[in-house]
This record gives sequence, structure tokens and C-alpha cells, in this order.
Amino acid sequence: MKVLDLLCDADHRFEGWFASEEDFQSQMERALVQCPMCGSAHIRKGLSAPRLNLRSLSKGTASARQGKAIEEAAPVPQQDVSNRPPPTPAELQSQLQDAWLRAARHVIANTENVGERFAQEARRIHYGDAPERGIRGQASAEETAELVEEGIDVMPFVLPDSLKETLQ
Repeated sequence: MKVLDLLCDADHRFEGWFASEEDFQSQMERALVQCPMCGSAHIRKGLSAPRLNLRSLSKGTASARQGKAIEEAAPVPQQDVSNRPPPTPAELQSQLQDAWLRAARHVIANTENVGERFAQEARRIHYGDAPERGIRGQASAEETAELVEEGIDVMPFVLPDSLKETLQ
């Protein structure tokens, strides 16, 4: 298994898992690797730290198990955040990207996709003709403006194509 840190042309960072380097190259040639944030297929490798498989930890030796038990039982010391340096722009971008992806996954998991029927279904819910529930879908700018005029709350939220369907 090969785990790569990847970047798109908009510098969104994400992780890709491939069976081998050849598998990665094959998927790149077929434009199958896309950014989960923006859907771009212009992908390049980022710097990655190597994975270390330490024999003593992977075999579950007594000393490895004892070390893990000690780590789990040890209290976590309070950290003084006042002395922590401010996050770098790259760290902030990564945190923002992580938060946005979590929000997008939450929206997908907790709403029903009504597609092009969004405006119609939002009205039905608002006027009590359909059960109240979270929905998502597509609406034109004109439809969105009409919904707002009717007092129906809507929020534009662009979901990346990679999150709209399962990978399988």
C-alpha cells in the first residue's frame, strides 16, 4: 500500500492511497485522481514522511504492549497555549480545509438530496405539505431569491463531486 500526500493546482492538500506507484501513475493518466475540495484533476505529489514499520511494535511484544498501556493510563498534562506560536498560513489552510470537509460530510449525512426539486420541496416543507427535514439540492439564483422572498431560509453550499457519491 502506498500512501501519498497530494496537492491540486489550488494547493488543497489531501491523502491518496494506492496499491503501488504504478497504480498511482495509472490512475493519474486516466484522470481518476481528483481533489476532494474542488474536484480538480491537476494533481501533484507533496512531500511525504516515510512510514516506519517497527518490528517490536508490529509484533505486539510484551514491552510494546506495556508501553501502550502506560501511555493510555498516563494523565495528559495541561498545555499552556499562551506560549504556543501562532499557526502558520499552511496550518490555517489545512485546519480550514478539514473543517469544511467535516461540514460537507455532515450536510450529506444529515440531509436528503432532492436534486432539481429543491425549490419545490423547500416550499412543501415550509407550508406544511411535506414532513420537516433537512434537504439539499440545486436551485437557480432566481429560485433561491424567490424562496428568500417567501421567508424560506436557504444557504448555498457547494459540495465537491467527490463527496456526492461513494467511491465504490
